[in-house]
Amino acid sequence: MPVHILTMSCPDRPGIVASVAQGLLELDANIIDNAQHGDATSGLFCMRTRFEAPHEHAADIVTALRPRADALAANLHVRREDQPPAVLLMVSKHDHCLIDLLQRWRAGELPVRLAGIVSNHPDLQHLADAAGVPFDHIPVTAATKAEAEQRLQQIVRDRDVELVVLARYMQILSDGLTRELDGRIINIHHSFLPGFKGARPYHQAWERGVKLIGATAHFVTGDLDEGPIIDQDVARVSHAVSAEQMVVMGKDIERVVLSRAVKAWAEGRVFLIGTRTVVFP
Repeated sequence: MPVHILTMSCPDRPGIVASVAQGLLELDANIIDNAQHGDATSGLFCMRTRFEAPHEHAADIVTALRPRADALAANLHVRREDQPPAVLLMVSKHDHCLIDLLQRWRAGELPVRLAGIVSNHPDLQHLADAAGVPFDHIPVTAATKAEAEQRLQQIVRDRDVELVVLARYMQILSDGLTRELDGRIINIHHSFLPGFKGARPYHQAWERGVKLIGATAHFVTGDLDEGPIIDQDVARVSHAVSAEQMVVMGKDIERVVLSRAVKAWAEGRVFLIGTRTVVFP
C-alpha cells in the first residue's frame, strides 16, 4: 500500500490525536510512526504521522479528513512519501554545499525532486549539467535586482517549487520576495561566538581567537540571518588551527547542517511556530 505523510498544526486541546487516528482508521490506514508536540508558549499543537493506506491519491485522504481538520481549526497537509517535494537550489560561486546536496540527491539520501539550480554567476553550470538538472543564470546588479527576482518568482511558479535552498547564494533577497516565500526559503550561514559579518568571516574569527566555529541553517526572513533556526552544529578549534584550516572545517559543517535541514523539511519534520521551529527526529 502507498505510504503517506500527514502533517498538521492547530490550537492545542484534548482529543486531537484521537480524532486523527479515528479518521485514519475509517480509511483503513495503518499508522507506522507518529510524532507530536504541544507548545505551551504558543498554545499550538504539531503532529507528523506516517501511515500506509489503500488510497493512491493524497488529495482523497485530505478530503476525507477535512471535516475533522476544520473542527480542530487545523492546518492539514498529506502527501505520498514516494512523491517528493520540488526544491530549487540557488548558489553563487562557492560550490561545496551544492556538490553535497547533488551527491546526496543522486544517492537517494535526499528525498526531493530537484526543480533546478539558479545562480547569479555561470561558473557552476557544469555541475548542473553533469547531474542533469536545469540551470538558470540570472545575473544580479543593483539596476537589475527587481527584474532578476521576477524571473526567480516565475521559475518558482512554473515549476511548482515548494522550497528554495540558498546553498551559499551570496545575494540579499528583497523583503517582498522573502514575504512571498515565507517559510519556503532555507539558508546556510556560518555562525560563530561572536558572529562575524562581511567578507572572510573565518579569517575574522581566527583573528579574534575563537574556540568554536559552526553553521546554522535557518528560514529566510526580512531580518538578515535571523530567521527561525532549523539545524546547527559546531566544532572546537584551538590556537593551533590556522584561518585556512578553519575555512575547511567550516565548509564541512555547512554541508552537513544544510543537508540535515533540507532533509528534515522534505520529510515533513519541520514546523514553524512564530520565530521558532519544532523539528521532529
